[in-house]
Amino acid sequence: MSFSKRFLGRSSRIRTLCAATGRGLTLVEMLVVIAIGGVLSSLALPSFSAVVRETRLSTATGSLHSAIFLTRSEAIKRNRRVTLCTSADRDACQPGIGWHAGWILFEDGNGNGVRDAGEVVVSVGMPMPGGVVSTTKQTQPVRNYVSYLPTGQSRALNGGLLMGTITLCSDEKARQIVISASGRPRVVRNAAC
Repeated sequence: MSFSKRFLGRSSRIRTLCAATGRGLTLVEMLVVIAIGGVLSSLALPSFSAVVRETRLSTATGSLHSAIFLTRSEAIKRNRRVTLCTSADRDACQPGIGWHAGWILFEDGNGNGVRDAGEVVVSVGMPMPGGVVSTTKQTQPVRNYVSYLPTGQSRALNGGLLMGTITLCSDEKARQIVISASGRPRVVRNAAC
């Protein structure tokens, strides 16, 4: 007997066997599968929302951290003071509103920490996603602005050191951006709100 006849004979026997034993799902079986799927989905939903909150916090922290790095590099590149300040309208600095409202990055030619006419806006930051709030303390020098000199050092408007911590919170989780005395920003995970 040739290979093809043996193969065809074997496959037709398998089809016959499957047709005799194979059948569809009953309505009860289908409802049980749907119920089990619903229970598993309801168990996964709370952990999924925690992942979404964590991702929002991580994205917001990364965005502000990148903006601080950009401020430093632009000051070095432009050989001028460059300032990053809180701003909801993305046109003028607005002290006291928090970093979660947004920010502007501008070339601060006269070094007064306020965007005046003719000072170029380098970049703007949009408001942070829902649930992420800046809880930086009133006593922190970086509460309203971060400013860098052409040397890459962060300095207050009066010339003093500008260092501190910006805290971003989402529910019970927090991340901090710590700006050192040299002006280098770093992110601290698992901080407290």
